[in-house]
Amino acid sequence: MRVGKASLLRWWPVSILVLVVASIGMSKIAFTQESVSEHLWLLYYDIPHAPVIKEVRLPIVLLFLLCCMTFIPLGQFVAERLKVFRDAGASLWGYSFDLLGSLVGVLAFAAASFLRSFPVVWFAALLLAGLYLFRRSRHFNFAICLMACCLFLVWKFEKAAFYSPYYALSISHNDVSDGRYILTNGSLHQYAAPIALNLPITKEYDRTIRYGYHTPYRLLQQTPKRVLILGAGSGNDVQVALDEGVEQIDAVEIDPVIQQLGQTVHPTKPYLSPRVRAINTDAREFLNKSTDKYDLIVFGTLDSMTRLSALSGVRLDNFVYTVDCMKAARAHLTPTGGVVLYFAVGARYIDLHLTKMLYEAFGELPVSQIKHYQLFNTVFAAGPAFAHILAKQDPRVMADTIKTVSDVEAPTDDWPFLYLQGRGVSTFYLTLIGAFVLISIVGVGVASPEMFRFRGKPLGGIDAEMFLFGLAFLLLETKSVTEMNLVWGVTWVTSAVVFGSILLTLLLSTVLMQVRSLPAWLCGGGLMVSLLISYFVPTHALLGHDLPATLLLSCGLIGLPIFFASTCFALRFKTRAAVDLAFGWNLIGAVAGGLLEFSSMAIGFRNLALVALVAYVGAFVIAWAMREPAAVGEETAQPEVATSAA
Repeated sequence: MRVGKASLLRWWPVSILVLVVASIGMSKIAFTQESVSEHLWLLYYDIPHAPVIKEVRLPIVLLFLLCCMTFIPLGQFVAERLKVFRDAGASLWGYSFDLLGSLVGVLAFAAASFLRSFPVVWFAALLLAGLYLFRRSRHFNFAICLMACCLFLVWKFEKAAFYSPYYALSISHNDVSDGRYILTNGSLHQYAAPIALNLPITKEYDRTIRYGYHTPYRLLQQTPKRVLILGAGSGNDVQVALDEGVEQIDAVEIDPVIQQLGQTVHPTKPYLSPRVRAINTDAREFLNKSTDKYDLIVFGTLDSMTRLSALSGVRLDNFVYTVDCMKAARAHLTPTGGVVLYFAVGARYIDLHLTKMLYEAFGELPVSQIKHYQLFNTVFAAGPAFAHILAKQDPRVMADTIKTVSDVEAPTDDWPFLYLQGRGVSTFYLTLIGAFVLISIVGVGVASPEMFRFRGKPLGGIDAEMFLFGLAFLLLETKSVTEMNLVWGVTWVTSAVVFGSILLTLLLSTVLMQVRSLPAWLCGGGLMVSLLISYFVPTHALLGHDLPATLLLSCGLIGLPIFFASTCFALRFKTRAAVDLAFGWNLIGAVAGGLLEFSSMAIGFRNLALVALVAYVGAFVIAWAMREPAAVGEETAQPEVATSAA
């Protein structure tokens, strides 16, 4: 929206330096938040004596602002370049280069994840590329100095010993135990414990942990021959299975670096046993694709230390603790098999959610052992292997439990929010959404006052159609990414493929609309039909097929709505006389859609398709109501930037 105004590019290195300095300062403070539906204590083991501030929303809003500041100069630069291409009658080529650059960025992200590079490498690549923008500027030396300061600070204040595609990892220990603590992003994540039965235990802490891990095996009537461990981490569950005499152990862990630490840092290095097969993938993806049967399936402490965090979108464990996942696990059991969950339950409603989840999946209540075992405090057991224990339970107690959980909603693939007390958006999130809305409105007003003063009337320039296009597309994108994470796994590879596919779809649709524009009825009808199909066809219908079939179904269910959405946008966008204002309102709608994504906490991910459908219908109604003869020469004008937030 700052096209044609004074360039802010010289302030880009300054904005990055400010962001780095602020991040370093805030990394020395423990921010928390406690309310009815939130308890964000992130176990800051790397700053044990830090001051505690009981308000995490403040740093979230501050970092939001500082991150935005780093993008504004670049956004203005991109817009100026697009204007140059538009004035030359080649706007499509300008936007195509922009999309290709985004695809290169996705590939760079994948490469950085694969190489497990450190932030100093990311910043070096970013800043070196940024220097190209200053190659003819009188601020070149100034930019080099600021960028050098950024790199030095990023390198100097690095705390992690390793980087995985998911975490900044470090190793720690203390006098309480003889094992090694694995910290992720500075928070306690795992403890590699010396719990092998042939090791003498000198610390009570480790003795309690070993007893807890062996608890479910004491409940079994016979030793399982084949065990699947989901969320095997650094190997505690693997070592216990080895000590119990299990013949074959499949250990699934999503993080490759943590899995390697099990081979190097863990006191007994259980992954090196010939009885263990280490598998690096997402737990749900393994269940979706494997055909093996097991006598026991163990769900390790899969990031169960923290409730739903405002610091993440789709959690790594989002599609693990759901009724659908437990049913998938049940399908992998032998006739006498069972499922075990180790869990750190921090609130009564989480216990009820887990109980209801297992009850719906297995048709009977789980057996639960409640005791503080340091790393977890509850062991859930379900399935035929534990039926003999359930038969001894007091029928009246069981009836009371069933009555208690009858009104509890168990997490599902559509509503996978185990850590939310119930459906709805809490005050915590509503206040943040309100803050971001206010910031966005003020930012737009400062950057482009004409957005709100058009044709001499206050707010007369609101382009509701473009606003709704932006809002709907962000909801559509959220639903698409979530569903692909479920089908293909919540891994960094999936993220790269999904976002790359969305960008490629936008690019192809843009080129198509330039070469041979599709009729409006086909674009609109195709969008409506594809959205309805996306709503009525459940995501799990994509599971259980071979690779080509899954890929084809994914393209149809996810790709078609995005394709038709971008073609509809292109048709309407090229009719705009003031393309800068139309583009601005489209992006404002995208911001609104991004905030509206939180409604999934109340309505689930599936219903986001209906919200998007309503928004698109609203856009079509507005387009119909505003229809008027095209301006002279408008039909032959080159289409402007064809798709953005679609």
